[in-house]
Amino acid sequence: MSGESIMAIVITGANRGIGLALAQLYHQRGEQVIGVCRQGSPELAAVAERVIENIDVTQAEDVRQLKQHLTASNIRILINNAGLLADEVLGDIDFDSIRLQMEINAFGPLRVTEALLPCMQQGAKIINITSRMGSIADNTSGGRYGYRASKAALNAFGKSLAEDLKEQGIAVAQLHPGWVQTRMVNFGGLISADDSAAGIAARIDELTIENTGGFWHSNGEQLAW
Repeated sequence: MSGESIMAIVITGANRGIGLALAQLYHQRGEQVIGVCRQGSPELAAVAERVIENIDVTQAEDVRQLKQHLTASNIRILINNAGLLADEVLGDIDFDSIRLQMEINAFGPLRVTEALLPCMQQGAKIINITSRMGSIADNTSGGRYGYRASKAALNAFGKSLAEDLKEQGIAVAQLHPGWVQTRMVNFGGLISADDSAAGIAARIDELTIENTGGFWHSNGEQLAW
């Protein structure tokens, strides 16, 4: 089957972790998955209808190439999952690290979304995999300057997208996956990637144009901005 004419689920950062778990879940549901990543994996190839490699969401040219690959596609759900977590120490802040996290975690999803909007129709959904650490109200421990700021920016972008896309009937959600056992946190999380993916998929199922723009935990809890 050609990947150019199907109703597709497009997932960035799909080669491992939460992205791969989501690809596997949607494949099991019978959906046609398009996995987007910098470098593919055998696990992703086993479940994706199509894998688009060598895409760095921080690079405008790569995103233009992604748009060309998907020009004739009908994207039902876009999941902006690619992300980076780093830490900065007050007194010796690495601003290059903060810039990179902003590029990957905030600018990347906005860049990909804007590029792929022509592939979406009424009823489509855009999912930004964000973090509770992007909540300003919930920040009681400080630190993580780049990660917190980039996820807060992503939340702001997502809210604006939700408002701008209402008339087109495209819903947007910001979803916190939970503390997940992935390489990003040295596999020290509380829940498995499969459990996180199941929660994320449940929230996507519940997303409508009426509740567009929200910020939720994968367990269904509405989170404070």
